[in-house]
This record gives sequence, structure tokens and C-alpha cells, in this order.
Amino acid sequence: MTRRLWKVGTNSGNDGCPTLYTEPGTDAYVVQGDPVTDPAELAQLDLAEGETAVTVPRELLANFGPKETMHVPQPISFAEFGGMFTALRHSAWRLETRGRYAEDEQTDTYRQFAAGQPVTWDLDDPWCTNRREQTAAGKRFERVRILDQPPTPGQRYLLDNARRNTAVGEDIRVLGRAQADDLGLPREDFWLFDTRVVALLHFDEDDVMTGVELITNPVEVLRYAQAREAAWHHAMPYDQFSG
Repeated sequence: MTRRLWKVGTNSGNDGCPTLYTEPGTDAYVVQGDPVTDPAELAQLDLAEGETAVTVPRELLANFGPKETMHVPQPISFAEFGGMFTALRHSAWRLETRGRYAEDEQTDTYRQFAAGQPVTWDLDDPWCTNRREQTAAGKRFERVRILDQPPTPGQRYLLDNARRNTAVGEDIRVLGRAQADDLGLPREDFWLFDTRVVALLHFDEDDVMTGVELITNPVEVLRYAQAREAAWHHAMPYDQFSG
């Protein structure tokens, strides 16, 4: 279906370029400008297949772009979230803050752990294979897991699980809940990819992950990056934890 576009404004008189348009009834904008064609410039952009880029003067956006600051959640599917772990360029960092993850308790490994049996980790499953391939390509995967005092059963399971993470190239550290609170760390689970985009994980009251929200606003991303720096500095390697 062809969209109906309304002209918002232009700084270029009657020659038509550059110009800002909007689709009535939506928050979508169309920007008309000089196309970016230099291969070296295009290589610096994160363009998906079929996307292009244009150049416009700052005053076009300053004069006619939306002025209000408004947070609009940007949900993605679990499949899109999974794809981020191969699309990343250099690093993925996770903060785990919860005392329990319902998904863990559905696994055979959790049942082994809960029964007091040695946990047998399959290091050749698709998840482990992907991690080994990504770390072999020079990409970093790091996590800090917040632990209560004493750790919950779910947190103790993840301490055992860290053996698997480490075996396939991840770097796992832990931090006490009280210290995390003193540092002002968010009580949110998130992944930080390449220090430029955050995947915020949402859970319901039963500790089931219900969705993933992307955060790309540089100011917000910086806040999560600062939390990473503080957590990583103060956390200890998981195998040094004795609580």
C-alpha cells in the first residue's frame, strides 16, 4: 500500500532538496537529501540490505524535526535478539541481576543440580558451538552475575553453569547484591553490544522472560556502559567466590 506523505519543511527554496516528510497518523519520517555513494563512507554505516543513506544539513532537522523528547519502546523478537550474537562486531556484555530464571528450571541440567548430582554440560550443543566460533573470531563475551547473600538456588546453579560459559570462551564474574546497590547498578538484566546498543530484557512476576527492548539513544547507552565499567571493575572471577 502506497503511503501518503506530507511535506514538513525544507531549507532549499523551490528546488526540493533536502526536505523532511511525515506519514500522517504515525511517528515515521522520510528524509530527502543527497545520497551517500562513496563506498568508504557506506562501509562506516550499519546499513541493512536494501537501506540507503542521505546527507542533509543540520538546520533541516533543527527547524522541522520533532522537538519533544519522548521514549518509544523498540521491541524486537526473540529471533532478532538471537541474531545479535552473531552480528556483533567486537563485544557483548551481560548484567544478570535476578535471583531466579524460570527458563533454567525447565532444563535437565537444573534437575541434576537440584538433585545434588554432578551437572553434565553438553559443550557441543548449538549455543556452545556458536560461542566458540564467535570467540575464535576475536569477539568478547563477558558477564557479571549479581549474587544475594546467601545466593539463591538459581544463582548457585548459574555458578555451576559458569563452568560451561568459561569452557566456550566467556569471561564470568560475580558481585554481591549489597555492593551492586552501593555502586548504584541498575536492577535490570541487559546485554550491551559493541558499546552502542542495549538489549534490555523484560521479565514477568514469575521470572519468565517476556520480551526484549532495544535501546539505541546514545545518552541511555552511555548510562548502561557506565554500569558495565563499575560492575566489571568491582566484580571477582566466579571461581574465586566462596560464599
